[in-house]
Amino acid sequence: MEIGLDNTLPTYAGGLGIVAGDTIYSAADQGISMAAVTLLYRKGHFRQTLEADGTQREEPVTWPIENYLKECGPRAQVEIAGRKVTVRAWEYQVKGHGGFVVPVYFLDTDLPENSDVDRGLTDVLYGGDERYRISQEVILGIGGVRVLRAMGYDSIERFHMNEGHAAFLVLELLQERLQATNRTQLQDEDLEAVRKSCVFTTHTPVAAGHDQFPLALAHDVLSRCPLLGREDLCSHEGKCNMTYLALRFSRYVNGVAKKHAEVTRNLFTEYPIDSITNGVHAVRWTSEPFQAVYDRYIPGWRQDHSLLRYAIRLPRRELIDAHEKAKLALLGYVEKCTGSVLKPDVLTLGFGRRATAYKRMNLLFQDMERLRAIAKAETPIQVVFSGKAHPMDGEGKALIRQIHQAKAELNGAIPIVYLPEYNMELGKLLTSGVDIWLNTPQPPLEASGTSGMKAALNGVPSLSILDGWWVEGCIEGVTGWAIGSSSRNYEPTVSNDSRSLYVKLEKKILPLFYENKEHFTDIMAQCIALNGSFFHSQRMIEQYVVKAYYK
Repeated sequence: MEIGLDNTLPTYAGGLGIVAGDTIYSAADQGISMAAVTLLYRKGHFRQTLEADGTQREEPVTWPIENYLKECGPRAQVEIAGRKVTVRAWEYQVKGHGGFVVPVYFLDTDLPENSDVDRGLTDVLYGGDERYRISQEVILGIGGVRVLRAMGYDSIERFHMNEGHAAFLVLELLQERLQATNRTQLQDEDLEAVRKSCVFTTHTPVAAGHDQFPLALAHDVLSRCPLLGREDLCSHEGKCNMTYLALRFSRYVNGVAKKHAEVTRNLFTEYPIDSITNGVHAVRWTSEPFQAVYDRYIPGWRQDHSLLRYAIRLPRRELIDAHEKAKLALLGYVEKCTGSVLKPDVLTLGFGRRATAYKRMNLLFQDMERLRAIAKAETPIQVVFSGKAHPMDGEGKALIRQIHQAKAELNGAIPIVYLPEYNMELGKLLTSGVDIWLNTPQPPLEASGTSGMKAALNGVPSLSILDGWWVEGCIEGVTGWAIGSSSRNYEPTVSNDSRSLYVKLEKKILPLFYENKEHFTDIMAQCIALNGSFFHSQRMIEQYVVKAYYK
């Protein structure tokens, strides 16, 4: 549904899109024969502006499509509520380090032969009502297959559904089976043939992340699709459930971290669910100062990201200098963007995530007096936040206002900055320029998370809840610190987690940063060598090839 390829293409909303983009870049690096399909989004997700009190305003994004994408000639049609809707594709070429190209096709319905309503169906990412969303998913799933066929993709071995948004492709593949054999009724061999061709990755244990629509709406939108009425296809508990459609017709299903797979198996107990832990594209997310260091001391790391394990031997002065450059770049951006002047020698915490309730971006401010006491004159703290709330997410918007209220209440005792318009460029600045990466989701709702992986590539340790990828990446005091505990006796409440956060900050991190810089720099090197060398999309795509695509 979203793919983050370039900061100038507003075709993503957050982590799901960034992982998709990193996957495609690593596929190109590895020379994997792949094509990707998404929607165009002429108005993007939205551009965020913030008022003085933290109130979020949204504006549509306009971008010169023809400057970045090339229109493809072949077109296809889908039916939406009985109307024929023409779909065209635009191509973006992702070129790997060896020159191999993976095409990305952006589907677009803004054509004069379509009605005004249908022309707008590919305008906005995650916008509109249920009818708008299910119509988009018809375009993505059914239209995506038809456009690929029109362009000559006749022998696709695997269809990889990245979340349930694309699951209507199953109906199109089943329909193709019927047409090929001139039959009107599906047979078991048809179901099995489609199942053998599909794999499915689920990215969320949050209920809202699993699309389900009223059956009456689905029948209306897909009025000419007789397969929709079968109970063993889309229907689950009286809804058209996209996740169950994908689960029922996939030969391989995975979650995006070991913990997430465990949680997902408990949600969907009748299906075998494996895990492939997410990763990030090492070159895309490593800051220029650190890239220069790796080029000098770890030749070949761009082609083989696992070589970053040798970062354990990097000269510590080189690490410090590279981080200082990355930090100055962030602080320069902060001053330019907000007018706030942060100090380069002060411990800087960073938080950059989607602003939504379960991410708990206000966990740091649960006990303001305790926080003030921790941030003494000899151990000062400053914090940089960023993140967008979905336009319809009132709780997420309230969190942004709470951060601004905390800033006012602390009144300079702890400088706090909230940077608007969180995007790929700002994400890279943040994850490379802060000293500690903070992540505070409510477990077990973090499927994976990838921002801490980007930080690790830049030698930035995490202070994070033990959920998602951090369950695998945290070695206490070696690659960072855990908030809370994995003990069965520990209850991950807001009060318990905030107390744990304060203890780690006061007793572990601040003394290290201000009194034992040599040890802190060792932790930076260990972040790169242990986490940066493993939690990358090159390893991830290789696991998909072995486990999902060619097995």
